Amino acid sequence: MGFFLRTVQFGALLSEDVRSTTVREADRTTRERVEAHLRETTATPSSLARTLEITPDTALDAVQHVARSLDGTDGDERVLVAPPTCRDCGFDRFDDLANRPSRCPDCRSEAIDEPTFTIR
Repeated sequence: MGFFLRTVQFGALLSEDVRSTTVREADRTTRERVEAHLRETTATPSSLARTLEITPDTALDAVQHVARSLDGTDGDERVLVAPPTCRDCGFDRFDDLANRPSRCPDCRSEAIDEPTFTIR
């Protein structure tokens, strides 16, 4: 009983703004957070993963889902993709633009820049 009272008292010490901000962020899904982030700035799967504390694969899945969701709406918004690019030979014609290839099919280099996403 005493522990419960201390928990309630601690909660009472938090300002209303702090509690509502924490709850609002916690209520948003990963896809909603990815969509909001891409509306603000461009991002790679790795930068999304670091910022949102998810894995790069989860970030890619979320971006692909957001792209499908936006495609079905009547709005003008779209997910724009700058494809992965080989830093050695400049190859950028990968089959899947929303992928993180491990090697360049032309020169076999592993120096590949990740795709970059944004919503416009």
